[in-house]
Amino acid sequence: MPNLFADIPRDLPDELFETLAGAGPVRIERIVSNGQTSPEGFWYDQTESEWVVVLQGSARLRFEDENADTELGVGDHVLIAPHRRHRVTYTAAATVWLAVFF
Repeated sequence: MPNLFADIPRDLPDELFETLAGAGPVRIERIVSNGQTSPEGFWYDQTESEWVVVLQGSARLRFEDENADTELGVGDHVLIAPHRRHRVTYTAAATVWLAVFF
């Protein structure tokens, strides 16, 4: 049986994005981060909504329209509206996210 915490590589030069399921405009992804952050000056600007939850580890997001980072720990989640520009400013080792795009 598949497990969200199985097969997590120890050495990740880049974040790992895996599509777990999807249909029509909905896509569910597991994201594994190991200290990666968004490149300096880069902002995500997505056409779809994204709901994301941290299942393991911790992270910080910065939204362009806010002056402070949003801290996320285990169980913390956030809904990101389409075209709300954001970036990842911190991830702990072996951070596992679950993201739903719609």
